[in-house]
Amino acid sequence: PGFSKMAELKEGDALQLHQEDVDANRASSESRSGEGEAEEVKCEQDENATSASGDAHDSGVSKEPELDNGEASASCTERHISIQTQLQGLEKLVDLKGAGRKACPLCPEEKFKACYNHKLRRHLQNLHWKVYVEFEGHRMCICHLPCRQLKPNLNGDQPSSRLVAHYHCIVCSVTIARKTDMVSHLKRHVNKGETEASYTGETDVPIEIKAPAGQSCEIMKELGTNVQLLPNYSTPQKSDTYFNRKMKVNRQLVFCSLAVLAEERNPLECLDAFGATGIMGLQWAKHLSSAVKVTISDINETCVKMIRENCHLNHMRAEGGRGPRHADPEGTEEEEGHVASVEIIKMDANVIMHLRSFDYIHLDPFGTAVNYLDAAFRNVRNLGIVSVTSTDTGSLYSKALNMTLRHYGCHIVRTEYYKELAARMVLASVARAAARCNKGIEVLLAVALEHFLLVVVRVLRGPTQADESAKKIRQLIHCQWCEERVFLKAGSMVEENLYRQLPCNCHESMPGKTAVELGPLWAGPLFNTGFLRRMLFEAVQHGMDDIQALVKTLLCESECTTLKQFSITSPLKHINQEECGVFIQISQRPEDTATAEQSAMQGKRKTNEETGNMLKRQKSEPPMEHPPFYYSIHRHSIRGMNMPKLNKFLQYLTEAGFRVSRTHFDPTGVRTDATLAQFKSVLTQYSVPTYTAGQTGGHSVGTDEGNWKVE
Repeated sequence: PGFSKMAELKEGDALQLHQEDVDANRASSESRSGEGEAEEVKCEQDENATSASGDAHDSGVSKEPELDNGEASASCTERHISIQTQLQGLEKLVDLKGAGRKACPLCPEEKFKACYNHKLRRHLQNLHWKVYVEFEGHRMCICHLPCRQLKPNLNGDQPSSRLVAHYHCIVCSVTIARKTDMVSHLKRHVNKGETEASYTGETDVPIEIKAPAGQSCEIMKELGTNVQLLPNYSTPQKSDTYFNRKMKVNRQLVFCSLAVLAEERNPLECLDAFGATGIMGLQWAKHLSSAVKVTISDINETCVKMIRENCHLNHMRAEGGRGPRHADPEGTEEEEGHVASVEIIKMDANVIMHLRSFDYIHLDPFGTAVNYLDAAFRNVRNLGIVSVTSTDTGSLYSKALNMTLRHYGCHIVRTEYYKELAARMVLASVARAAARCNKGIEVLLAVALEHFLLVVVRVLRGPTQADESAKKIRQLIHCQWCEERVFLKAGSMVEENLYRQLPCNCHESMPGKTAVELGPLWAGPLFNTGFLRRMLFEAVQHGMDDIQALVKTLLCESECTTLKQFSITSPLKHINQEECGVFIQISQRPEDTATAEQSAMQGKRKTNEETGNMLKRQKSEPPMEHPPFYYSIHRHSIRGMNMPKLNKFLQYLTEAGFRVSRTHFDPTGVRTDATLAQFKSVLTQYSVPTYTAGQTGGHSVGTDEGNWKVE
């Protein structure tokens, strides 16, 4: 009987194995034909887990890991159901018109049991709609669903399934429990320039992104251009395709400068020498497609592949090759549905700038750009534009003086006007590089913000122009006691005491060396008013609201006037004026136009001799430049005195007969042609003592003593 039982068991096992093989073959055939899904017999727990995750996905709840550091997740997720704009959006999640009990869509069964419509509506109104975090018109209502995956303990055991109320971030879909933490998290998104539209991922071109295993790409949209970003894109040491959201202002300023040049002549051949993700060159090609021929270059193979994918993502044709660009047959782009074409080259920036000529070159390396200036000015065309972005703030802002001397060959110290000092230091390096190629420069724009420094210059060919630019590179005398400063006078005359050129008398009242010599620095103007006016027009035309206020401030700074005196919204007429050999349109004030029309109506005609004398006078008199550098009102405030408001103080300086304006370099800075002694005298005149009778420790102050102190 024992042998019979063993035989029966073996026969039963064989039948079971045979049945399993039949089931496996049937499942594989069904999966290949697409008629059904395979049924797993032995893995009931895995099947239940899979069905539970599928139900959670169907209900609109996305299980996402909790991020302790508050960073955005890289995957593009759908908006959670707890994020609504109106109360009706929450009520539409449940059919409140039907009969019977219904469960809350944002609470589990153990938290809030199913109830009738009136009670459920009151629950949604009083709990979920009133407890929220608002961001750009959207409410991130509180959610009680098990969306958060709690971390296991040190022993490896899962914690108790305690329901934790939380909020879903509208930008990166991360879940955060505390309301204050969510507010701080959203502020970090705003500081980085991240908005809800950056993570929507809505594109018209379905494209597969090949990312590293276990990682996914992120789609970011800026100025109507979509780009794909690899994980760790904000860390240059961890990603080849570096992208910085804080440089949005820099990209828009560069775009406006290119748009202004495209109005003068087209088509332009422009180069983005450091493409990375290619967003800057793609924006040029998308919005200025018929006026520019864009070339994007990068030495990294990963960046070149990403730029090509971003071209397809934006309906652009990617061209490659080292030879000159060939015009496509007519109608080719329209048949393929491409908006524009972009040339993508894997080449070192110095090599491509030596091989080819361009009308517009933009340099934006990671750090200093002095290693690429010689190549940039070698083949740039006459009256072209070179824009340079420097991000080495340590050497620019006097934090690493040894690097400053090594990169720029300049000696500087930390001053109150350190940002303008950095701009003039970079411009001196640019002018020297252009002079080595027998070219001069005219500065169109210089912007120094927290994270970058941007200079835009126009190239003027010829040794004469190079000599004129080289003459504007001078040394600066800076007083270390009062921070008064002045450029050394041009000339070869030797002075016994250089301190005499300073307006202050610190050297006479104090022994020893009181001033230092800084430089070499650019001593010419930093702005071109006509170019800035046209940049403001381009910014308005393309809807760049982020830089309009900055460009207006630069306009006032270039003319050294205040916003109240400089009216930008007033109706302006355009007249032709020659600027660096190019006839451009500049705005003319209405009162000047009215005067000209009135004189024409009265029949006053000037003779040819008078007209010639007037033109000679205008040509001999150069336009009034803005005064160099600025003073900080907080740095020179009087102790124990309340300063006037900054706008009021600007008005007082104007009434005193000085040119005055605010500056973008420092929010508390004042650009004026007054000396430091005159600046302090006006500040002292309109300052008020800070003491009062109640602040003297309870003791009253005598009338005579109080009057003496006020006097």
